[in-house]
Amino acid sequence: MDRVPVTSSNLASIGYDEASLTLEIEFIGGRVYQYFDVPPAAYAELISADSHGVYFCAYIRNNYRYARL
Repeated sequence: MDRVPVTSSNLASIGYDEASLTLEIEFIGGRVYQYFDVPPAAYAELISADSHGVYFCAYIRNNYRYARL
């Protein structure tokens, strides 16, 4: 999955596959996680948030199933 770099103290890059509703996040330090069944609106809000890290913690982290790659 292609990811785009973001400016964040916690997140390095963010990718999204709309066909599978999979959000992929690379954290500073290199860890990569996939979050499943994430609706397109949540991805759009994350990518356009003033703080990607704050949005991630508030709306993604504990709300979707995930796996570490």
